[in-house]
Amino acid sequence: MEMFTLGSGPTLDREAPEFLHSQISNAIRATIASGQWPARHRLKPEPDLAIDLGVSRGTLRRALATLINEGLLKQTKGRGTFVTETLIEPAVAQKLSTLSEDLASQGITLTTSVISIGTGEPPAVVRSLLRVPRGTSVLQLTRSRATGDLPIALLRNYVRLDLAPGIETMDFTSSTLFGALEGRYGLKIGSARRTFSAVAAVGEVSSALGVADGTPVQYLEQLTFLADGRPVEYSDVWINSAELRVVSLLARL
Repeated sequence: MEMFTLGSGPTLDREAPEFLHSQISNAIRATIASGQWPARHRLKPEPDLAIDLGVSRGTLRRALATLINEGLLKQTKGRGTFVTETLIEPAVAQKLSTLSEDLASQGITLTTSVISIGTGEPPAVVRSLLRVPRGTSVLQLTRSRATGDLPIALLRNYVRLDLAPGIETMDFTSSTLFGALEGRYGLKIGSARRTFSAVAAVGEVSSALGVADGTPVQYLEQLTFLADGRPVEYSDVWINSAELRVVSLLARL
């Protein structure tokens, strides 16, 4: 079995069922998440990096393209490939926590209702982000969160079943998703990429949040990675902005 390493990060295995370019992007992602490659770090030239990894430049370029599309890397013509500044945690980093964990720390009690739970093939975009083959089933979980009778959030989660087999049988009215992944399955969650935007609530979203169609709500997209760089969970979250605001506390040293 022939293997290669990226720094002190995960190994690349030519005999593994996972595509080599996916192994490379996972290894680079883990290297960035660990801080070995900080913001503005310049990667080696492609020919040198390909030689280090023992792969073709085409395979390497495919791996880099994935990370560029995710926003983790950027390429500047004539200068090279760099780790981006916006998605890497600075020295003063925000703790990766869930909505329920954040509110619980403030003494606010949430109730959770499971709208639907099951398994099935995810949308193509989610399948690509989770790096699962076409035809693969994942957990599909839709929940609503409320404080008392006031609905504040709608969550739709997709989880890789190869990493958490049988998770679809759990009771998520009382268990949290991260709690299940870490407690029941012993997975170590390492990092996540979050994107915030404002959208108009329609259909299921407006119904779950108790607002009129067209009401502006906050939309959060999250892709969660294990400590070894593998994506484990993707989520869509819609938040009733009139009832709950997401605040980031930042410090300048």
